[in-house]
Amino acid sequence: FEDADAMGEEIVNNASVALQESKSNGKNQYQLFNESMRSRLTARLRLEQDLKIALQEGQFEVYFQPKINIETRRITGSEALVRWNHPEKGLVGPNDFIPLAEETGLISELGLWVLISSCVQAKAWIDKGNTPIPVSVNLSGRQLENGDIIEQVEQVLSQSGLSSQYLELEITESIIMKRPEEVILILHKLKKMGVKLSIDDFGTGYSSLNYLRKFPIDLLKIDKAFVRDIETNNEDRLIVKGIIALAKSLNLEVLAEGVETGEQQKLLVEEGCDYIQGYYIGKPMKAEEFEREFLLRNNNIEQISNYRK
Repeated sequence: FEDADAMGEEIVNNASVALQESKSNGKNQYQLFNESMRSRLTARLRLEQDLKIALQEGQFEVYFQPKINIETRRITGSEALVRWNHPEKGLVGPNDFIPLAEETGLISELGLWVLISSCVQAKAWIDKGNTPIPVSVNLSGRQLENGDIIEQVEQVLSQSGLSSQYLELEITESIIMKRPEEVILILHKLKKMGVKLSIDDFGTGYSSLNYLRKFPIDLLKIDKAFVRDIETNNEDRLIVKGIIALAKSLNLEVLAEGVETGEQQKLLVEEGCDYIQGYYIGKPMKAEEFEREFLLRNNNIEQISNYRK
């Protein structure tokens, strides 16, 4: 009977592991247990615990990536991107921890920390006499669902001393389309505060044009998946051209993400894109490096080593 009890407990445990695997992979499907699932679950639980510790011990750091106006070739903003300084693994990129943070709800705390840190840094740059530029911060679906994002933004701007005109909030297209009516109300309240709004990863979330014209947004960001092959893939170039034309018809500005070559930049200029962002201009970098490489040279963008004509 003891063996039977042990076997029954093991079966239940294995079923629980398979259930977790199924939940992680999405709805309306099932998984049959295998030992690799247990290893993945153990690694996931360890990473979740590490994330909680990281938030408590301040292991995260905000990096900044420049945005450039194609026509004037001057820096017009920066995007705040979080990195994790893991004590054992070293620098960990967002793709390795943001999905888990979203799933566990830790993204709300992390997102607020990024918002605070970014606004404080942007104000510090201004106070040092640098030309003011907006800093853009990504909002997660969880932050919008919590219902207190308006109060949080107001409080962060007030405490940091940063003017609302120098804060841009980015919301992914997929998040918007999950609850468009509710998100529209939130965006209108943020817009009244003077915050700039943009839709990130545009082209991947199948926006309804009816909803798109209702969003009080300022800018569309073309997803890097469409930019990557515009030199060789005519379909991608047509998509990019279409997005730019759509944005212009709605009096919106357009930024292309993931620009890595001069040819990509040239094609985007020809299509009428307003801004570009990517490794061709500059990688995400620490605040001190960003200030040295871009802000201190903002009056002469020609001197920026990472920028090419």
